Amino acid sequence: MAETKQSIRAVIFDFGGVLMRTESGQAREVMARQYGLTLPELYVMVFDSEESRLAQLGLASPDARWQRIGQQLGFTTHEQEMAFRRAMFADDVLDAELVRFIRGLRGRLKTALLSNASLRLEAMLRDELHIEDCFDVIVVSAQVGLMKPDPAIFHLTLEQLGVTPQEAVFIDDNPANVDAAAAMGLHAIRFTSREALLAELQALGVAPPIKEPEPCQD
Repeated sequence: MAETKQSIRAVIFDFGGVLMRTESGQAREVMARQYGLTLPELYVMVFDSEESRLAQLGLASPDARWQRIGQQLGFTTHEQEMAFRRAMFADDVLDAELVRFIRGLRGRLKTALLSNASLRLEAMLRDELHIEDCFDVIVVSAQVGLMKPDPAIFHLTLEQLGVTPQEAVFIDDNPANVDAAAAMGLHAIRFTSREALLAELQALGVAPPIKEPEPCQD
């Protein structure tokens, strides 16, 4: 295994689009057609609305955007809203191999999760996905009132990790967030696939843990 470069002491991961990814857009394409929307319009409605931004800053409840969507789409019952929410994330999958890789980093490097998300995320990590233990530090935008790509949220994460920008790797699928991190001096990687990410980390000396050899057979 390659030695970790002296300067790298921490690795910071995004959540949505990196650890949790929509492997197939089929369900969302069906939803968009069902509600007379284009796929980009559906994404703006769910992820880029004012209600969504306020929820990610902790200035509105996590339910606010869904209630607003329900009003826009003419829902008349809570069950319709919940069905919409379930369908929206039906194709989302946690990358179990990447989770194993992160657990393998613990003890050698510090790890952090930095996510633009509502107040629900931390409970989800702990109670549903059971991956809270993967990270030394978890920074959720709604809890700190800051959102990527604001440099302040990167500074806060680095401070909690106790490292400088040059000592940290940041991984995100959003180009604006990657550019902001790089401008601060972090080793910034835009996520495109697990395989590409692991190759880039290996080039930085952040290699996968050594696997135990298989026992010899008589």
